[in-house]
Amino acid sequence: MKHISILVPRGHTSLVNIEGSHQIFSELNVFLNELGRAPMFTVQLVGIEKGTSQRNGLFTIAPHVLIRDVKKTDLIVIPSVHGDQKQAMEMNAEFIPWIKSQYAQGASVASLCLGAFFLASTGLLDDKPCATHWKMASAFRQMFPQVNLMDNKIITEKDRIYTSGGAYSYLNLILYLVERMAGRDIAVLASKSYAIDIDRQSQSPFIIFEGQKSHQDEPIKQVQAFIEGNYQDRITVDKLSHQFALGRRSFERRFKKATGNTVMEYIQRIKIEAAKRDFETSGKNINEVIYDVGYTDTKAFRTIFKKITGLTPVEYRNKYNKLEVTV
Repeated sequence: MKHISILVPRGHTSLVNIEGSHQIFSELNVFLNELGRAPMFTVQLVGIEKGTSQRNGLFTIAPHVLIRDVKKTDLIVIPSVHGDQKQAMEMNAEFIPWIKSQYAQGASVASLCLGAFFLASTGLLDDKPCATHWKMASAFRQMFPQVNLMDNKIITEKDRIYTSGGAYSYLNLILYLVERMAGRDIAVLASKSYAIDIDRQSQSPFIIFEGQKSHQDEPIKQVQAFIEGNYQDRITVDKLSHQFALGRRSFERRFKKATGNTVMEYIQRIKIEAAKRDFETSGKNINEVIYDVGYTDTKAFRTIFKKITGLTPVEYRNKYNKLEVTV
């Protein structure tokens, strides 16, 4: 039997992550029974106190067991914890030595969405790939520069450490874990039973690029504002460094440090974000949108658009725009 421990942290935790993970893993034994196979899983909610209040007392979760009662587990699932991440880590610090001890004994550890922040605080994610909600990518990089954040990924995996991207993409990781533990046939059965799209690899189509502006470098903020207001024009690094009286090498270094992007990456992301808005809301054809956001090389645009969003311009428009448009 595989023992699965779904953590119940203190704080504003994702009840959906906890209940959804518990339901799917628990139901696997039913699927196995229907196929004439023996049950494989024992699923428990594991906490650090007997009753854990959630949503300002609106809900209370009663774990099956406390961490001191679980001597050996095979999989630890860390749900998303919302709000101040540093405070959440402090409130749940008692989990950390237990998680590290179980991992040392061979357990796998999976974080769901913002649960990556807590997993990273254990040190187990150091030098490993990681996914989390795309909206929190900049904050995550600032807090954990030693972790290889891949904010376009739905799932990452290395050395028995698993992470998932934003919000309901946790379901894709749960299915992936089901496949690893029970086989492809059971994962496909679960995906059909719960109407979950299996094998989805990227959260790129869902990312809204907002630019990293929580830094304190005011001249760089002015450059960002200029790029965002003039993305239709041909903007170069030399033009920006001259216009804002910043030496080119210093300017490029400061920009990357402040925003997490090179200057050219930032310009591209702003142009692509503008194109996405047009594809979502207008009746323009593909080439009209390309020219409107300042590209003259349609092939280059299509390549960059696919790299950033994971979809071609036509695929993106068809996915998000219900207007009748021409190619």
